[in-house]
Amino acid sequence: MSKAIDFSETYLVQVGELTLKGGNIKDFEKRLVQNLQLYLEKVHARVHLRAGRMYVECPPESCEAVEYALNHLIGITGWAKARVCSKDIEDIKKACLEIALEAKEKGLKTFKIETRRPDKSFPLTSYETNCEAAGDIFDQGILQVDVKKPDIMIRVEIREKCFVYGNANKGCRGLPVGTGGKGLLLLSGGLDSPVAGYRMMRRGMKVECCYFHAYPYTSEEAQKKVEDLAQIISQYGVETHINIIPFTDVQMRIKEVTRSHEPLNGVPAEAFSTLLLRMCMMKTANLVAKFIKCQCLITGESLGQVASQTLENMAVTESCCELPLLRPLVGMDKEEIVTIAKEIGTYETSILPYEDCCVLFSPKHPVIKAKLEDAHTLYNALNVEDLIQEAFKNREIKMFSARNYVWDNFGD
Repeated sequence: MSKAIDFSETYLVQVGELTLKGGNIKDFEKRLVQNLQLYLEKVHARVHLRAGRMYVECPPESCEAVEYALNHLIGITGWAKARVCSKDIEDIKKACLEIALEAKEKGLKTFKIETRRPDKSFPLTSYETNCEAAGDIFDQGILQVDVKKPDIMIRVEIREKCFVYGNANKGCRGLPVGTGGKGLLLLSGGLDSPVAGYRMMRRGMKVECCYFHAYPYTSEEAQKKVEDLAQIISQYGVETHINIIPFTDVQMRIKEVTRSHEPLNGVPAEAFSTLLLRMCMMKTANLVAKFIKCQCLITGESLGQVASQTLENMAVTESCCELPLLRPLVGMDKEEIVTIAKEIGTYETSILPYEDCCVLFSPKHPVIKAKLEDAHTLYNALNVEDLIQEAFKNREIKMFSARNYVWDNFGD
C-alpha cells in the first residue's frame, strides 16, 4: 500500500487584478488556477480558489517548489505560508503567539494584528479578535505594539477555517498568462527584449520567442545566452518556445547591396544597414507569428534609445509588419528597464559580453531619420524574399518550461 501524502502545509494567496473583472471573472480565475497547477504538475500539491483567495496545500517536502511557483505566478498580489486552526479564539491566540516568537528570533521588535472576518458567525468582532490575539504577545514582552509601521503584521482571516500568517510575500501583479492572447517576442541578447516579454506576460499574454542568429559572425555562446534568457522568462510565462532563425545569408546580402548601392538623398546606403536588417527581421517574424498563430509582434524598442529607435526609423520598421507591433518599453528609460531586469533575473545574463547580429553588423554612422521611401527602395534592391523564406524554413525550435524547471530544481 502506498504511503498517504501529508498535505499539512498551507499557503494563502491573494489574487490580483482579475477580481475587478465582471461576468467573465470565472475564466480568469480558472486560468490562474490552471497556471499554478502547471507549475506544480510534477510535485505533490493541491490548488483551489474560493471567495477571492487561492489555497495551496502540500507536504513539507514540496514547500520549496510551491514558493518558487508563487514567486513567479503572474496574477497575484501576495502570498504567505499560513497556520490553519479552528475558529476558536484560544487556537487563534496560540497561532499568533507562535508567529510572534518566530519574529522575535529574527530580530523583529514591533507588531500589529489585523483580522478579517468573512465568516460573520464568529462571535467576536474583528477589533475584539485583534485585542484578544495581541494580549499574550504584549503581556509576555515578546513584541511591542506599533499600529503605524510594525515590523510584522500578523493577519487573521476567519473563513471556513481560520488562517493566521505573518508578513506576506510580494506577488507578480497583472492578469493570468493566457488570458490576453498570444504574441511573438523578437528576443535578442540585450537588456530590453526580455523585459518587454515579461511586461506583456503581466498583461495576460502568452509569449513565444524568435531569435536571429548569424553564425559564425555571432557565436554559439551568444545563442546560448538568448536561450538562457528564454528559460528565465518562461518561468513567469509557464512555458515558451524559441524559434532560432539562421540569418547569416540575409545579413551578407544586406552588406553586399549597401556597399555597392548609390547614396539616397545624400545618405550612404550603408547607413541603412541596421534598419534594413530590422525590416528583414520583421518580415521573417511575420511568417513565424502567422505559422504559430500569434496575434502580434513584440519588441524591446524604447523611443530614442539608439539610432534605429527614432520615431522615423520605428515607422520604417513597422511598415514591414502585417500584424500589430507592440512596444511595451517605448516610454521607458534605461534605468527603469535595468531595474525590472534585475527584479526578474535577466540582468546578469543580458550583460554577458556576447554580441548579437545587430551589434556586429552596425554601420559606424547609422541613418537617424530615415525616409520611408528611401528605406523601401533599398529593401527592394536587396531582393531578399527567397532568403527570408529559406531562413524561416530552416529555423530551429526549442521549448522551455517552468514545470520542468521546478522538477529539475525542487523535485524528488
